[in-house]
Amino acid sequence: MPTSRPDKTRYFLDIALAVAARSTCLRRRIGAVIVKDDTIVGTGYNGTAKGVINCYQAGCIKDELNLPSQSSYDLCPAVHAEENAIINSNRADRVGATLYIAGVEADGRYTSAIPCQRCRRKIINSEIEEVVILKEDGRPLRLKVKDWVAEDTNWYLGELEKAKKGKGGSS
Repeated sequence: MPTSRPDKTRYFLDIALAVAARSTCLRRRIGAVIVKDDTIVGTGYNGTAKGVINCYQAGCIKDELNLPSQSSYDLCPAVHAEENAIINSNRADRVGATLYIAGVEADGRYTSAIPCQRCRRKIINSEIEEVVILKEDGRPLRLKVKDWVAEDTNWYLGELEKAKKGKGGSS
């Protein structure tokens, strides 16, 4: 009989790690699990779209170009784990849910898979309430999705201001 029982946070993060094992990425294997009322309502891992050649079959363009992880998303053919979990779930099940994300680097170390801006917007529109990420040190990090709305608004207004100044306009 096991001596310790994981709490629900660790339980769902461990399931996200199991989902990540299906990833086709050569660099980082990420898994995502959407949970509502203690029930898993969607899962996803990072990998190419259905029918598209996988990186493990052809190689990684970001490796070839020596590009850092968490950048140059437009060159990568992968659909992110968060996106796949959203695609593989029903809208009503996502509203008010928690998204658990966990991943490992190619060498097996945990990696903090904080959603990119594109995924954050999809999470916001999915009405997921909270995101829990497994950090590099193995501890969970809880993020409130509502905070991303203000962050994205501030980012956009800042970029808009830079664009206006670049055109010689004044504010």
